[in-house]
Amino acid sequence: MEHTYFDYAATTPVDPEVLASMLPWFTSNFGNPSSTHWFGQKAEAAVEDARAEIAGIMGCSPTEIFFTSGGSEADNLALRGTALMRKSMYGASRILITPVEHDAILKTARQLEKEFGFTVDFIPVHQNGMVNLDKLELMLSSNVALVSSIYGNNEIGTINPINNIAHLCKLKGIPFHTDAVQAMGYCTVTTADGCDMLSAGAHKFYGPKGVGFLYKRKGLELLPTQTGGAQEKNLRAGTQNVPYIVGMATALKLSRKHFTDHQVHFMGLRDEVIRQVMSTIPYASLTGDPVSRLSNHASFLLPGVDGNRLVMALDMAGFCVSSGSACKTGNPEPSTVLLALGYSPADARSSLRITVGRATTKEDVFQVTQAIYKCIGKIQ
Repeated sequence: MEHTYFDYAATTPVDPEVLASMLPWFTSNFGNPSSTHWFGQKAEAAVEDARAEIAGIMGCSPTEIFFTSGGSEADNLALRGTALMRKSMYGASRILITPVEHDAILKTARQLEKEFGFTVDFIPVHQNGMVNLDKLELMLSSNVALVSSIYGNNEIGTINPINNIAHLCKLKGIPFHTDAVQAMGYCTVTTADGCDMLSAGAHKFYGPKGVGFLYKRKGLELLPTQTGGAQEKNLRAGTQNVPYIVGMATALKLSRKHFTDHQVHFMGLRDEVIRQVMSTIPYASLTGDPVSRLSNHASFLLPGVDGNRLVMALDMAGFCVSSGSACKTGNPEPSTVLLALGYSPADARSSLRITVGRATTKEDVFQVTQAIYKCIGKIQ
C-alpha cells in the first residue's frame, strides 16, 4: 500500500538539489575543517561559505551564526548558555517562557530550575496560543535572565508577534530567544524581527536531519554547554558536519528563492483541509489562531475521538498524519500545549494535526479528509 504524507511539521524530505550539494562532501571533499592541509582548508571554506549564505538570508553577520546538530541543541545552547552566564554575571535567576513551548525549551528550563536554582515563570497566552503582551510586560524585571517564546507553534500553528515581544525585552535590556524551528520554511524569519537569539533546524525546510543553527547577536555572552575543541568560536565543540551544513545552506536558499510560490501552494491546501474537515465533521474545532498561523498547518480537536487511535487508523488506510508534535506521537498522555490553553484532558487527547508540503495535491487533501471521516466512524 502506498502512503500519502501529511506530517511535514515533523520532518520534510531532502530536496534533490540539496542532496546533490551535499554528496561531494561525503566523498572526494571529505576533509576535517580544523585541519590545516589542503583537504581541511577546502572543507573549512565550504563551512564558512555556508555560514555567509545563511547570514545573508537572515540579515546578520556570519560571526553571529553558530552551527549545531539541530534545533533542539540550538535551543539548549541558547537557554542554558544565556541563563548560566547571566546568573554568574548579574545574579539573574528567573527564566520566562510560554507554556506552549517545544520540549527542547520546556525541559531545558525545568532542568535549570531543578539543578541550578532558577525560577521558571510562564508567560500567559491567549487561547489561540499567542503571547499576552500586556502580561509579559508586567513580568519583565532586572532579575530575568532571559525570555524565550516559540515563533510558530508546532502543535497548533499559531505565529507569535515576535517583533513586539523583542521590543518589550529590549526596553528592559533582557535577552530574547525564539525557537523558530517550525517557522523557518513558512515565515520570512530574519534577525530584523529583533530577537537576540534564534534557533533553526534544517530538516523542517527540506534539508537534512541532524544539523541546525543558532543565531546569537554579537556582544551577547553565552556559557558554552559543549566543550572540547575550538569550533564555532569556542561556543560549540565538535568537528563540523560539512555535508549537512552545506545542505542546510542550500535548503534555506531554495526555501527563500521559491518562498512566494510555496506560500500560495501551502495556504491554498491548508485552507482546503480546514474547510473540508470542518464541513464533514460538524463537531470539529480548529486549534490555534485562524489567521496568524503557519501556512501549511491545520490542527483540530475532535471531541469524543481518541487522537492516537485515529492516527493509527489513518496510517492503516494509507495516510500519515499526527496527533500533535512529533515528540508526542504515540504518547497516550494529553498534549501539554493544549492543556495549557485550557482544554480538558479528554479534549486534548482528541487532537489531529495535518500539515501539507510541496508535493501535496488537492486530490491528496480530498482523499485524506474523506479518510478521516470514515476512520472516525470505524473507531467509534
